[in-house]
Amino acid sequence: MNKKGIVIKSTGSWYTIVDGTSEIQCRIKGKLRLKDIKTTNPVTVGDYVIYEMTTDNTGVILSIEERKNYIIRKSTSFNKEAHLLAANIDQAVIIASLKQPETPLEFIDRFLVTSEAYHIETIILVNKIDLLDNEDIKSLEEFIKIYNNASYNCYAISVKDKINIDHIKTLLEGKVNLIAGNSGVGKSSLINELCPELKLKVAEISQMHKSGKHTTTFSEMFRLNNNTFIIDTPGIKGFGLIDLSKSEIGLYFQEIFKESKNCKYYNCTHEHEPSCSVIKAVNEGRISLSRYRSYINMITEDYAKYR
Repeated sequence: MNKKGIVIKSTGSWYTIVDGTSEIQCRIKGKLRLKDIKTTNPVTVGDYVIYEMTTDNTGVILSIEERKNYIIRKSTSFNKEAHLLAANIDQAVIIASLKQPETPLEFIDRFLVTSEAYHIETIILVNKIDLLDNEDIKSLEEFIKIYNNASYNCYAISVKDKINIDHIKTLLEGKVNLIAGNSGVGKSSLINELCPELKLKVAEISQMHKSGKHTTTFSEMFRLNNNTFIIDTPGIKGFGLIDLSKSEIGLYFQEIFKESKNCKYYNCTHEHEPSCSVIKAVNEGRISLSRYRSYINMITEDYAKYR
């Protein structure tokens, strides 16, 4: 008899399915795996799946229910096109840090473009504010200003000193939350603070490179309470865009899209056109230079490399 469950963990070949209070280890049916899949993982955490039990008390996933959304990035594999991080997400939470390690702004912007494209509300957490000196505080204020102006809510936190953690708990309440960020920014530490019984492994920062070490290998969903869930994802070094045309990318920079309505040409790329309202806004400081540079890199480098 076919049953329905939700995927809470993916390890590549095996998937952990929750059906009520039971956890079942499942594989993918061969036909499902080979059916014109352009991703490294046809099934991902957060998927609702139909499965059947086998004689050895494991299961076989027969089909995937339609997803309301998902987060996807370009795969590092040469023979596949993309990698799914998670599906059916209510809110994405991207964690950044200004020190040990410093999160590249373009990484944040690429993640935000993807979440916008798939209609996923996103908040930004800036962790490790306990490490910041007076000069760094100015950088933090500028960071928050950039993303507030782009219509994102940013919150400065310190997992180590428990600053603003209770507020973050409130923001996550009642939602399926995807937690993402570069290695070393404190994803696992935050999840341990939110749910201490998980005791996720936390690695030290590399002192030579001031970068994080990977502690999460596979995506996994955890329940914080009856109606709040967290999806922990592996630390990500880069975030290649997928399934977005050159002309679409500007739609997902909210401040650029808003300003583009005043451009002289309806198909303005905001690179070099005369009477471009976006370029004017950048020159006047109404659109941040870092966000504009991210946009230009995405429509030039990504398009040339992958299209």
